[in-house]
Amino acid sequence: MISKKVISFFTFGVFLIIVGAILKFTKNPQANLIMAIGLLFELFAALLFIWNKLKK
Repeated sequence: MISKKVISFFTFGVFLIIVGAILKFTKNPQANLIMAIGLLFELFAALLFIWNKLKK
């Protein structure tokens, strides 16, 4: 079973990537930073998921 923490990090990462993409269309200078933070949350969620699978 996927833990709620992994789902939370994953959904927040997706949210940040979507917001970053919207900001990219509006030519906001911080869009790349927001998208990079979103990708870091996605990576962290994936690592947590793998860690939980390996622990079992």
